[in-house]
Amino acid sequence: MNIHSFTFNPFQENTYLLYDETKECVIIDPGCFDDSERNELTRFIDSQKLKPVLLLNTHAHIDHMLGNAFVKSTYNIPFMMHEKDLVILHAAPAIGKNYGFMVIPSPEPDKLIDETDVIKFGTTELKIFFTPGHAPGEISFYHHETKTLIAGDVLFEGSIGRYDFPNSNYEDLMQSIVQKFMTLDDDVRVFPGHGNTTTIGRERRSNPFLLEYLQS
Repeated sequence: MNIHSFTFNPFQENTYLLYDETKECVIIDPGCFDDSERNELTRFIDSQKLKPVLLLNTHAHIDHMLGNAFVKSTYNIPFMMHEKDLVILHAAPAIGKNYGFMVIPSPEPDKLIDETDVIKFGTTELKIFFTPGHAPGEISFYHHETKTLIAGDVLFEGSIGRYDFPNSNYEDLMQSIVQKFMTLDDDVRVFPGHGNTTTIGRERRSNPFLLEYLQS
């Protein structure tokens, strides 16, 4: 499985495109905000001759769903997310006004998914982790063969997701990290919703938020 990242919108959000040898691909958290960012996404897809087959949201905060409507209308592919983030998805246009810009409303999901589901495209399968805390319906995606974790806004390089938003919860967030992510091998690569790629081992050894929580 291959992974390509884009950094989009004023929040510097990481959008991920996953694809394999069949050229089928999934688009995760499209944050493309304006025409230049939308064109950047489509140019890469066209240049690699990829076939988008799924749109996935790790969670529905505005920086991760700004491109939902564009991706859905452009590629007419199923959109999937967790049910517990629907309230955040529906509130996105109003939240956007608080930041001074327009949010195009997202389409409704075609399917609501949780840990009992498996994401399949081409010859690839992604395991779903339910990882609430930063958002109530946050999910993460894990590819076992390449040890790749799409972590959303749960775990960052040297940090963790914010937990001061409405519907956020610190204890849930830390339990998601400890019970789901810290069960993975040290060499698993973590692709977060913002910032640089890291590894489970690096965060296990040196993440100050995680170390403080485990010592408390």
